[in-house]
Amino acid sequence: MSQRLLLITPPFTQLNTPYPATAYIKGFLNTKNIESAQMDLGIDTILKIFSKEGLEDLFLKAKDSIDTFSTNAQRIYALRDSYIHTIQSVVQFLQDKDPTLSHFICERAFLPEASKFTQLEDLEWAFGTMGIRDQARHIASLYLEDLGDFIVEVIDPHFGFSRYAERLGLSAKSFDMLYQELHSARSYITETMLALLDKKIKSEKPTLICFSVPFPGNLFAAFSCGQFIKANYPEIKVAMGGGYPNTELRSLSDNRVFEFIDYITLDNGETPLLQLCAYLDGKIDIGMLKRCFHLNKGLVQYSNGSLFQDVKQNNLGTPDYTGLPLKQYLSVIQLTNPMHRLWSDGRWNKLTLAHGCYWGKCTFCDISLDYIKNYEASSATIIVDRMETLIEQTGETGFHFVDEAAPPALMKAVAIEILRRKLVVNWWTNIRFEKSFHYDLCRLLAASGCIAVSGGLEVASDRLLKLIAKGVSIEQVAQVNQNFNAAGIMVHAYLMYGFPTQTDQETIDSLEVVRQMFEQGILQSAFWHRFAMTAHSPVGLYPEQFKVKAVNDTVGSFANNDLEHSDPNGADHTLYSKGLHKSLYNYMHGVCIDHPLQNWFDHTVPQTSHSPDLIESYLEKGNRRQALDSSRLLWLHAPIVFDKHTGILIVVSKRESIQIPCTQEVGNFLEEFFAKNSFEKPMTFSDFKTAFTKQGFEEFSLFWYSEIMERLKEVGLLVL
Repeated sequence: MSQRLLLITPPFTQLNTPYPATAYIKGFLNTKNIESAQMDLGIDTILKIFSKEGLEDLFLKAKDSIDTFSTNAQRIYALRDSYIHTIQSVVQFLQDKDPTLSHFICERAFLPEASKFTQLEDLEWAFGTMGIRDQARHIASLYLEDLGDFIVEVIDPHFGFSRYAERLGLSAKSFDMLYQELHSARSYITETMLALLDKKIKSEKPTLICFSVPFPGNLFAAFSCGQFIKANYPEIKVAMGGGYPNTELRSLSDNRVFEFIDYITLDNGETPLLQLCAYLDGKIDIGMLKRCFHLNKGLVQYSNGSLFQDVKQNNLGTPDYTGLPLKQYLSVIQLTNPMHRLWSDGRWNKLTLAHGCYWGKCTFCDISLDYIKNYEASSATIIVDRMETLIEQTGETGFHFVDEAAPPALMKAVAIEILRRKLVVNWWTNIRFEKSFHYDLCRLLAASGCIAVSGGLEVASDRLLKLIAKGVSIEQVAQVNQNFNAAGIMVHAYLMYGFPTQTDQETIDSLEVVRQMFEQGILQSAFWHRFAMTAHSPVGLYPEQFKVKAVNDTVGSFANNDLEHSDPNGADHTLYSKGLHKSLYNYMHGVCIDHPLQNWFDHTVPQTSHSPDLIESYLEKGNRRQALDSSRLLWLHAPIVFDKHTGILIVVSKRESIQIPCTQEVGNFLEEFFAKNSFEKPMTFSDFKTAFTKQGFEEFSLFWYSEIMERLKEVGLLVL
């Protein structure tokens, strides 16, 4: 018997685009001719709840108890007919099916408003940079958030638009809380979810259901679904994989887990899933499963006897989104910041350039785990092949490369391949702020459709960056950010506070670095994360080397990753959370950048030790590069034309025509050389130098830095 798989992402992830794990697995299963279907149970549940019938049911359930809740909840309930009447129109608008509704929404007389709209007046100034459809999406997003607040207060405290019962999965060393909740009365959200699951099972008739659980906010829903399947479809086997098991469940020993799930696989899921299918088909013994937890005679057993290696990146196949409701996702705008919007606005095809991290040294990161340590890149040709396949499949040309850190050399190769094929796409990804991101590379990436990058500035302190082994400095990050911004690419920085031994002074100095980067216009967006010590990072494995102490390092029977710790040499990091987030919120909106840092905090903080022009001084240094003989020359525009009658070299770019005075000999040479230089026949700096010398010209170095060549480099001659 061959297995029929149903791949499910449990509630909830993003509203605007499907989490890609099931599409990745389905794409791989296609290469093995294994039948599979998939569903995003999260978006299905959201669309069911936020419908006319869903809200009618929701308000009916609130009827008997509404008097006991807050004034805000009572206001929403009083406006229930307005919500029921408008919900379908709002959902369709956010699905981009009724764009003309934006005018009506922006008049502020159509949609009911509750507490979330109190912040709208503070954001009115931001609307000057937003089109009317963006304004309407922002208003519609606040409308949904009001309903979300009502659900949390009155119906189900576990609800969140991008997570469900997240607190039950956070640092859950014991399964007790989850187990207790799973045996409690089902909520309205859970009942809605399970009804949709039941319908899907009846239509697809799977033999194996696989849940991808990327985050703590998906865990409870996955177990609830497993519980339902066990009670109603005991013949169907249930498996779980994904980011949460990969990091949290590596030392699982609680047998109660297997009342809900039959198999839990770790790390890359392709080969473990193939082996599981082979076992269920009776072709192999259970000991030959790959990286798989299961129950054996009442005890948790881990089987990893498979001799098969993990599948190479180039053999994974193209992600397959068949079966997912791609036109039903909701594009919301919760923050007006243009970089933050990328996470919630628009549907992105998600792809990976490479598995793992090519750097793999950061001491706060889980570098001992497969998803970080086992680096393997795909080829640019295969990546762009997959992009073209996904465009044809989904009709979408936007791509989010979800790498831990995209390798610069591969990004360059992909950009060149995109331009060679004249493919019209836009894309963004995660990076390290490598010095190899020079201005010309950034211009190449922008020309290929790159609109934004996000990377780790982390602690924004040179001492701590060395302790983290980040491999960058503040100066380097500033110069790289300048290169990206000069090329028209937005930059988001991941920031961290509370790293071991970080002092009060270093915390304030880090904020000053961030402030100056916003002031200089080289950073568009950022987010502060509180440092968390994890069991699989160098800090968690060797805390004494970082002068911290594990407070409770006992191994639990369920999840084991986050470690409590004390930092006797560091600041009281909890004091800084509110001020760091508040200041950053203002900086991202371009206000209060010149305010004293003390203004953001309720307690006294040190004066910054940085000079007010620190970042400016780094940027003034520049980062001029020397061309190597092997450097590739790439011309971004239409062929150069030399007008021999006027002695003018004519460059036609998309935005303007540029005229450069030139001698006839040099003009003829440049026109001929660049006519020969193409993506199919790339030429190098050495080729250019040789061709120049063959013309009998002298002093190539003087010519390379001449006014003519500097102008050509400025307008579109890239040295890569």
